[in-house]
Amino acid sequence: MEIKNTADGAAIAPAKDIKAFGTEAADAELALLNIRRRTPTPHDVEIEILYCGVCHSDLHTARNEWHATMYPCVPGHEIIGRVTKVGNHVNKFKTGDLVGVGCMVDSCRSCQYCEEGLEQYCETGMTGTYNSPDKFLAAHTFGGYAESIVVDENYVLRIPENLDPAATAPLLCAGITTYSPLRHWNVGPGKQVGIVGIGGLGHMGIKLAKAMGAHVVAFTTSDSKFAEAKRLGADEVVLSKDPAQMAAYRGKLHFILDAVSAEHDINAYLSLLRVDGSLALVGAPEQPLPVAAFSLIPGRKSFAGSMIGGIAETQEMLDFCGEHSITADIEMIDIQNINQAYERLLTSDVKYRFVIDMASLKK
Repeated sequence: MEIKNTADGAAIAPAKDIKAFGTEAADAELALLNIRRRTPTPHDVEIEILYCGVCHSDLHTARNEWHATMYPCVPGHEIIGRVTKVGNHVNKFKTGDLVGVGCMVDSCRSCQYCEEGLEQYCETGMTGTYNSPDKFLAAHTFGGYAESIVVDENYVLRIPENLDPAATAPLLCAGITTYSPLRHWNVGPGKQVGIVGIGGLGHMGIKLAKAMGAHVVAFTTSDSKFAEAKRLGADEVVLSKDPAQMAAYRGKLHFILDAVSAEHDINAYLSLLRVDGSLALVGAPEQPLPVAAFSLIPGRKSFAGSMIGGIAETQEMLDFCGEHSITADIEMIDIQNINQAYERLLTSDVKYRFVIDMASLKK
């Protein structure tokens, strides 16, 4: 494939128009539009998108709530599809393979973190599946609310054939966001693990921690979620607004995965850690969370954060889920209902992730 250059040296690859759903402005609803995808390079895989999960990050970006959105914006980074074409140097995939694309589609590949398989922490910045500079088209990247996508084979993932493809889509963000810290902090047999929040992230945290062999304690502000948490695999459930129930776990937990994005008392959870215990935040509260020094110092406790995993770890997560038959709990929607789904996301009216049937884009 010939790649032409602009006057300033930027590469522009041949491209074609495809259908997508996106928005032109922060205050505009998502609607049908046309976007450009590059023609596959020798190292590229072209994928027909079958399903795309809906992440809260999609809503934040579409509405410019993080103040960095490039328009037009086409969200979507939980992508499942079938390979329709491969470049002549591709050796990892073939036409017809069931594959996935997660939150990133490239990185610098040469910094210390890329070389360590931590592309998500690339020193120059990973290339997001949407809303990142597109080095091929001298524009910005568009996500999975679209007919197809073209991605370098090194950032494409193999999907276990025994998993339901639609319910697998959220694993590419919610799954790896919870799996990565659980693996990093060595969650497994003999560990008492707390999962705070039973939503899109938390419900995956419960499933994964249980499959890893941990004793799982779920924390919720709603006693109506007790049975649901047990169904997901929690060994115990705690009503976090009940001081007596919280006190019963003081100093007991080896690790806590905090998946809450609303403001909450982080010190109340730090008190539940045993000596050398760690709490990892994967939820993203809009306001800072005050942490008292003496919530950490007396027990040599750690308060940390974590994002997605690298490509190798994401594949490891998918294979683990294949071995343990783990998928997300989903509600399927048509793309034409995405704006209503966003409004429902704001009130947590979904158990537990929306997934778009991209065949609806053909309507």
